[in-house]
Amino acid sequence: MYRKFTPRNNSYRKYTPKKLPSRELMEAIRAVKIINSSKTAQTEEVYTPKNGFADFALIENLQANILAKNYLRPTPVQDLAIPAILEGRDVIGIANTGTGKTAAFLIPLINKVSQDKSEKVFIVAPTRELALQIHEELRDFSKGLGIRAVLCIGGMSLWRQKNELRQNNNFVIGTPGRIRDLIGERSLPLSQFHTVVLDEADRMVDIGFISDIKYFISLLPQDRQSLFFSATISGKVKEILQAFVHDPVTVSVKTQDTAENIEQDVIKVSKHEKVDKLHDLLAKDEFEKVLVFGRTKWGMQKLTDELVRRGIRAAVIHGNKSQGQRQKALEQFKSNQISVLIATDVASRGLDIPDVSHVINFDMPATYDDYVHRIGRTGRADKKGIALTFIE
Repeated sequence: MYRKFTPRNNSYRKYTPKKLPSRELMEAIRAVKIINSSKTAQTEEVYTPKNGFADFALIENLQANILAKNYLRPTPVQDLAIPAILEGRDVIGIANTGTGKTAAFLIPLINKVSQDKSEKVFIVAPTRELALQIHEELRDFSKGLGIRAVLCIGGMSLWRQKNELRQNNNFVIGTPGRIRDLIGERSLPLSQFHTVVLDEADRMVDIGFISDIKYFISLLPQDRQSLFFSATISGKVKEILQAFVHDPVTVSVKTQDTAENIEQDVIKVSKHEKVDKLHDLLAKDEFEKVLVFGRTKWGMQKLTDELVRRGIRAAVIHGNKSQGQRQKALEQFKSNQISVLIATDVASRGLDIPDVSHVINFDMPATYDDYVHRIGRTGRADKKGIALTFIE
């Protein structure tokens, strides 16, 4: 049973779901294993990369940085996208999470900027965590190349970001809310950017940023290289595409919604035994590095407090945590200082956390797409993973 939890401030409020998960969603989750294992399921032909990184026309120092990260052969999305981006083409990349798409656009863009330091690249991502990850990868790939970048996300000092934007930055990476703030402060003139990346565009639409994205596009110069990456192309996403890309190369390596190397199952539990069941699972040796997803900030904070009280090495990230707290929890999880990271859906997209053994849906996801993106945190880089969903 939970012990009583008393919020420290008024930021925790009772959650009223806008839409309860449907029976169709539960049935879809139950059927995932059957769909994935079906020999008659229609999938695209598996693409085998034809190049090594050494085959791409990249500068020598960048090639050395790629090798230093132990990148030996490109993933399919990298193999298809990098040549097109190097040629200056607009690109639509349709790929599941965990396919290496961040490197697919960063590598050729770093090469582009290295050859012309007046070039400015604008990258928009839906969440702070994904923007931070892009920034970190950029730093690794551009080591020793004299490339400057600024990160523009909420939860960090607006004043500091305004000062950094006054310098000559080659890359600006940000989230829609903070970007809009900086435009309002007249600190981010988008007319200067002739290379633009929209990453996880479907997620930005899902969480209500479609009007912001359309506004950003209206401020960009017509003469630009536009790169668009998304796991799905819905009707609203198509609205953005029409205004964003010109004569694009479409790169599609999405063969199915969920990876074959993720074993998926459901666990039927009553409402009152969920915490005990989760604790029993986490106590098992094979649950080495576990992501637990839930619906509400308040609920996940309460769950974390209870697990910590029971001796589980756990931390939580959600919207009421400061950026520093969220980043600290992620770093502790990546470095195995904690074995369990509990999160709302803020963490379900784009994060590249190595060696996650299990994903547990403590609460049902709101949509099937949310389910797919949650479980995509495990079974990455051709490793096996397990995804479990609690159903009351």
